Amino acid sequence: MKKAAGQFSRRERDAVYRVMFERRDVRRNFLPTAISDEVMIRLLTAAHHAGSVGFMQPWDFVVIRDHATKGAVKELFLRANAEAATRYRGERAALYRGLKLEGIEEAPINIAVTCSRQRGGPHVLGRSTVRDTDLYSTCCAIQNLWLAARAEGIGVGWVSILDHGALKRVLGVPKPVKVLAYLCLGYVSEFATQPDLERAGWRERIPVDQLIHYESWGNIRDRHEGRP
Repeated sequence: MKKAAGQFSRRERDAVYRVMFERRDVRRNFLPTAISDEVMIRLLTAAHHAGSVGFMQPWDFVVIRDHATKGAVKELFLRANAEAATRYRGERAALYRGLKLEGIEEAPINIAVTCSRQRGGPHVLGRSTVRDTDLYSTCCAIQNLWLAARAEGIGVGWVSILDHGALKRVLGVPKPVKVLAYLCLGYVSEFATQPDLERAGWRERIPVDQLIHYESWGNIRDRHEGRP
């Protein structure tokens, strides 16, 4: 039988799966160690090689090292987080307030990832029926960056509790451009063995066999019998 092209060695495959399974949303344990320009270019180049519908490459990356800018973003987080905390009651509220949900000022580098929704013009190949494919493509770039960072021993945390309109004003992002993610990057003293929210008891990982449907929705195989 002819061997399929482009195959990796067992060791190389294991490394790819390891970086996926050991990736974490990092919000603590950042070290002051600087990330070199050479490493940053590697990470951003990895992000830039993500797949994108119509090869539109809608992403841009705002790299932030300035303490004043980080402080302004931290203020946005504090306001948004205080509002978010009001949505919970009782034990859930106490648990929420105890969660560490950002590392904006602790991380040496912050990156805002944006999506330019007009890039490529009005008729991007493959986008006519699903307009949000530019957003999905940018998420692929974010995941590429995240996995490349983990391979470099760099932690990444996604700060989702932010008013993106206010964030755009802080960073000078043009009005037509959408901010998709605000990330904190830095070397860390350790990577957690479990996701923070799982370890804190906020949520549990759903078994993958409960999420796989065969041929049509609802046909889920019994894990023991191996058939729908």
